[in-house]
Parts: sequence; structure tokens; C-alpha cells
Amino acid sequence: MFKLNTRILIVDEMLTMRKLVSKACQEIGFTDVIEASDGAQAWQAIQESQPPVGLVISDWGMPKGTGIDLVRRIRADSRFSKLPFLMVTAEAEQHQVLEALKSGVDQYMLRPFTTPVLSEKLEQVHQKRGG
Repeated sequence: MFKLNTRILIVDEMLTMRKLVSKACQEIGFTDVIEASDGAQAWQAIQESQPPVGLVISDWGMPKGTGIDLVRRIRADSRFSKLPFLMVTAEAEQHQVLEALKSGVDQYMLRPFTTPVLSEKLEQVHQKRGG
């Protein structure tokens, strides 16, 4: 599993969803959670955050850059190309899941979700990224 002091960036246009994901991360034991409300804010946070962002948990549909746009931007930048990325969304169509995975998402989780399911998905992301 990720170290509990890993800086996690939660990206969702809905404050309620950001708070739900943040609360679940804290229930797992994570202590450093930051938030962004759209893809542009998230990209800025990824570039400027100190300590650096160690994990992105993002929604799909957002203004100023979707979650797909964000993961593609991350994967295309050699500074961040290995950054773990979990997409949490209500988008359940198979073609959407495939698009997300082809774009570089490490794991895909449907909402609503439970804290144990989030923990399991984060473990899978960690293992995929060489944890």
C-alpha cells in the first residue's frame, strides 16, 4: 500500500464528492490530502505541489479539462508520467472504461463506493506502479 503520508490529489468539480473521497482516504489512514475542482487546477497542483503529489484520484467529467485530459497530460510529461492515477466516476459504459485504461488510468472505480473498495483499488494501483 502507499505510505500513509503520500500526498493525494482529489479532483472533482463537486465539493461533496471531493469531501467523500477525502473522508474515505482519511479513514484508510492517509494524512495529506489536497483537492482541485477541475483539470486545470489539478494540473497546476501537480506541477507546483511541495511535497509532490504521489497519487491522483480523479473524476471523469469536469470543466477545464476532463479526467481523461488530465491523465493524458500527466502521461505525456516525463516529470509525472509514472504518477499513480485512479479514476472514480459514475461513467460505467464499457467503451468509457476502455478509453480510460488506454489513456493511462491505473485503475477505474465506479461510484458510489465504500472505503474498503477504495482501499482495495488503491492497493491495485500501488502494485501496478511497482509498489
